Amino acid sequence: MKEKIIWLDDIREPISLLEDGTYKESDIKICRNYSQFVEAIQKDGLPEIICFDHDLGEEKTGYDCAKFVVDYCIKNKVRLPQWYIQSANVVGSANINGLLKNYKKHEAL
Repeated sequence: MKEKIIWLDDIREPISLLEDGTYKESDIKICRNYSQFVEAIQKDGLPEIICFDHDLGEEKTGYDCAKFVVDYCIKNKVRLPQWYIQSANVVGSANINGLLKNYKKHEAL
């Protein structure tokens, strides 16, 4: 089943997404690291929304995941999904957002 949201975060739970009643648990795929994130997308394709954390407690970061998404979009000729960033890492958040905004600006499908 393809989830509507991928929640990428090594610690946080997507509680705020559930509290407003817009989404159910079955709408959200929680990925705790780069490998789980890549596996989810390779298995089911891109979701409608990706929520990024930057620091994942390992060598690969949310920025690496964002780069994977951009490459996936290019290779598969699909549009970049909507994204949000819940990371406390200000610099990491800016890097993810900058990468995705720049790609979105030049996205040609």
